[in-house]
Amino acid sequence: MPSVFDRTTAVTPDGDGRYAAELDAGWVVGGGVNGGYLLAVAGNALRAALPDKPDPLVVSAYFLSAATPGPATVDVTVRRAGGSTSTVAADLRQDGHDRITVLATYGDLDRGADDVRTTARPFVLPPVEDCVPSSMAPPEVRRIAPLMGRFDMRFHPDQVGWAVGQPSGEAVMSAWFKLEDGREPDPVSLLMVLDSLPPVTFNIGGPGWAPTLELTAHVRAKPAPGWLRVRHESRNVAGGMFEEDCEVWDSAGRLVAQSRQLALLPRP
Repeated sequence: MPSVFDRTTAVTPDGDGRYAAELDAGWVVGGGVNGGYLLAVAGNALRAALPDKPDPLVVSAYFLSAATPGPATVDVTVRRAGGSTSTVAADLRQDGHDRITVLATYGDLDRGADDVRTTARPFVLPPVEDCVPSSMAPPEVRRIAPLMGRFDMRFHPDQVGWAVGQPSGEAVMSAWFKLEDGREPDPVSLLMVLDSLPPVTFNIGGPGWAPTLELTAHVRAKPAPGWLRVRHESRNVAGGMFEEDCEVWDSAGRLVAQSRQLALLPRP
């Protein structure tokens, strides 16, 4: 039986590069369906169009309008079919409106997987058992963010004061992460993980829905099974917008995904 993630991000070929999808209500947050979930749906359509290059390497998405639960389509166009990588475009549409437009490079992460040269160091999280589970979120938070039921998140205890009206004052959010039914992470699911935590603005006194304008994701390796460590950070708020940088580390201590997004500050 497929996992909830696989079932709710599945796409079905519909001819001429089009794929049908059903956006699931369990991935709603604030004013629409979560952007990372939409990236995973589009990511599955791109993967289906490129059977010899199954893995997202770079995905850049512009978010044009809020998606809602229900039927949607993903139109895929191959822009360049290369030997080791291919560049593809996708438009996720719903009710005659474009929701997101994507340009991506796909390849095979097994190629050159042993060639890793890095100075990156994983950030520190307390042990899983000492972190704060997302199941303890206030009812009003879970009501506006049902996607929190789709995974198990264990937040750094110093970064969840926003939930009780005591934000930390630092634009940082980090947590352990696992999908709800034990489904192990893979490259497409990382596209969702990169946008799964609450906005860092919660910790600088700005709770509320923070719509993403653009997000660029780099998937660097296939993640090992087990808990992921996810960290979001912002250094600049200007013009009613903030950037949010994300790192995802796997259970083997590898940096497996990175992203930067630009989002609007939550509305009062």
